[in-house]
This record gives sequence, C-alpha cells and structure tokens, in this order.
Amino acid sequence: MADPGARVATRGPLRLPEATLAVAWLAWFAAAQWSVVRFRVPILLTLTACTALLAWWLVRRHRLAPGRWLAAGVVLGSVLLTLTVPLFTYLRGGWLSAALTVTTGAGVACAGLLLAPGRRARGAALGVAALAHVVVGALTVLGDRAPRIDVWVILQQGADVTGRLGNVYTAQWSGSPGVQDHFTYLPWMAVLTAPGRWLAGDVRWALLAWGLVLLAGLWALAGGRSGTGRAAAGAAVLVLAPGTLTQVDQAWTEPVLAALLVWWAALVRRGHAWWAVLPLALACASKQHLALLAPVLLVWRPFGWRRTLATGALATVLVLPWVLASPTAFVEDTVTTLLGFHPIRFANTWYLFFLHEYGVSLPFAVTGTAMAGAVGIAAWVVYRRRPPVEELLRWLALVLAVANLVNKQAFYNQFWLVAVLVLASLVVPPTRTAPEPAAGEVTGPGRRGVGASPG
Repeated sequence: MADPGARVATRGPLRLPEATLAVAWLAWFAAAQWSVVRFRVPILLTLTACTALLAWWLVRRHRLAPGRWLAAGVVLGSVLLTLTVPLFTYLRGGWLSAALTVTTGAGVACAGLLLAPGRRARGAALGVAALAHVVVGALTVLGDRAPRIDVWVILQQGADVTGRLGNVYTAQWSGSPGVQDHFTYLPWMAVLTAPGRWLAGDVRWALLAWGLVLLAGLWALAGGRSGTGRAAAGAAVLVLAPGTLTQVDQAWTEPVLAALLVWWAALVRRGHAWWAVLPLALACASKQHLALLAPVLLVWRPFGWRRTLATGALATVLVLPWVLASPTAFVEDTVTTLLGFHPIRFANTWYLFFLHEYGVSLPFAVTGTAMAGAVGIAAWVVYRRRPPVEELLRWLALVLAVANLVNKQAFYNQFWLVAVLVLASLVVPPTRTAPEPAAGEVTGPGRRGVGASPG
C-alpha cells in the first residue's frame, strides 16, 4: 500500500507545515518547562493544541523534511526559551550558571555545525550534543546531591534494596517528601537505574547513561553513518530542549523508556523485529502505562500479534519474581495505589482543569473512554493503513499525549516522552514504499516498504 506522504515529498519542502512543526515543538516545550510546578490554563491549552496538530498531521499524512536550517533554528529557540521561561531546578549559584552557560554554548555550537557543509560538521554536532548531555547532567547531579522529590528517594533506596536482593514492594522509604511506602513503578525500572547508585552513588548517573543510549538509538534509527546529519539534528534538538535540566535534576525515568522504544523502532526498521521484542519487553516491565501501546502494535504488521504477545510474555517473566515474592504488595503498589492516588494540583491535565475551575472530579468512565477511544482509533487506522515505522511512532505519541491530557497526573517527563517519539519519527530516512506483495509472495530486503521484516 503506497504512502500518500510520498506524493507530497516529491513537490519539495513544505515550508508552512515544517515551520508549523518547529513552532509547535517550541510551544510544547515552553509550556512543559513552565508547567513545573504550576497549573495554568494557557499551558493546558498549548499542550492540547499541539496534540491536535499532531492528530491533524496524522490525518493528512504529510511527509515533512525539516532540514538543517529549521533544526538549527529550533536549537537556538530552545536555548532562548530555557533562559527566559520560568525554570524549576534545585541548582543554585555557580552550578546553575555553569549548567546554563554550557547549554547556551552547546546550542550555539550545534546550530553552527548543523549549518556548516560536510558530513564531518554533522558528526561534530552529534558529538557536541552528546557531550553537552553529559556535562549538563554531571553539573546537575554534582550541584544538587539530594533533590527533594520522592522519585529520587524511591529509586535511590530501591537500588539499595535491589542490591541486597530484597523486595522493593515491601520496603519503606525514609526521608521521602512524598510517597513513603510504595514502589509505584514496575520492578525493572529499579533494575535498570540501580547501577548508577551502585557504581557512582546516584541513580541519575544511570539515567544519563540511558540518555546516551537514546542518542545512539536515534543514530541507528536514522540509518547509521549515512544518517549522521538527521541523527545530529535530532540529538541537538532533544538534548537542548527546554526543561532538560529539570528532567535530570528530578531523576525522572522517561529516558529509560525513550531509549528502549527508540531501539525497538530501530531494530524493527532494520529487519530485526524479533530482536526488538527484548527492548520493548524491558520497557513494558519498567512502567505500566506502556500497556496502552500494545493494541496498536498488535495490529501493525511489521511487528504483528506474535511478537506483541511474545513481548507480553517476556515482560511477564521479567516481573514474575516480584509478583511471586509478594502478590498483594505488588498489586497494591503498581495498580491499586495509582488508581486511587490523589490528583496533584499542578498537573496540567483536563482532569485538573475541571477540578480547579469547577470542583468536579471527572469519573473514570470519562477519562477511561477518552484513553480507550485514542487507543481504538489509532489501532483501527494502523490496521487499515499499515503505515511505515515513522508514522507508527507518531500514532504511539498521540496515544500517550491523549492519555496524559486526561489523567490525574501528567508532568514534564510524560510530555517529554511524547515529543521524543515524534522526534524519532523525523530522523527516519525517507523511503519509497513498494507495492504490497500478493499473498504468499516472498519479499527480499530491497523490497521492504517500511524497512522492516514482514509481520
């Protein structure tokens, strides 16, 4: 089935849609940075409008080619927003000044390298982005040794419990400003972040390492060496996105999920769909809400129902030791507590809008229907269209965006993950979609229209 977007691509750059994409990206992150820690109706409206634009893009199926000039402009715009929009961080004094100085310098350097001719300049831009990620992250971890957020406390002490082969679901957390007796993630989030604590004293070092894994995944998804330019643009735009410093400071775990999902997409696109089961299963064994993506993947033929079920089976095996150790505690921490958790007043969602403005708590029938509707529509369209991997990533982003907007709590990190999936879809090299083979016809590597093994 041919991709309608291919017809658009032959007409040259779509300057208005591409400019709209850049503006939407900056607006999304400006609102996200401003949202920590405050609820404002303009923030909610901005996030909602950008989600609507994503849906419109999916309906129209425009194939965009942002180009290096637009990427450089987004990088410089991101630096400007970082410096001007209210930024929440526990860094103070020289540490904060150093982090912002490195961010500014890296932004200017990346923009210049993206505009410079030659592959070496693109490679240098990718290197500068990766270095900026490490340096800004290191300054943040060293400058704020103990962030006052329950996420960091839970992951730190959870790493200690895991190192003793204990059960994080029966542990108590000391000194937490929030949750004190639950581990609200699935168990592999503790496993995948613990090495930072074990080796360097802080789980945030592991999260920085996962950020590098994410950048490597973008490079692989872009086509490796031949896609260095796309990967460099994507890495610079992502590393320098407004609010990144807060993300590191707060020990938010989405870099783990983003790295695993991007590597899943890279493996599928390269024709290794069965190997892609592994990173996807690790992601699903780390955080619950990724289950929302399963129905869409189930009907997407390059991955298919067999691999989706295999992913679920492997994720079940991965979490089974903790389930068997204490079934009641596991369900209480990972399901019951989250369903009954109180709304957090500075979450910029429609649930909080109705609570703040009208004193109404939306029933689960309303929010659940919205989420189920987004999943159902995405699955139906994906089943009918059989889109390439880049469009599929945008459908997954839309599902998560809608879920965020109607939830009791959704913060910068959840909206950041949505943006990563959209960005990943843009680094995928353009492909010509071959006609769909007849039933039973064998397709060779050169005839895979989506760059993936058949489902």
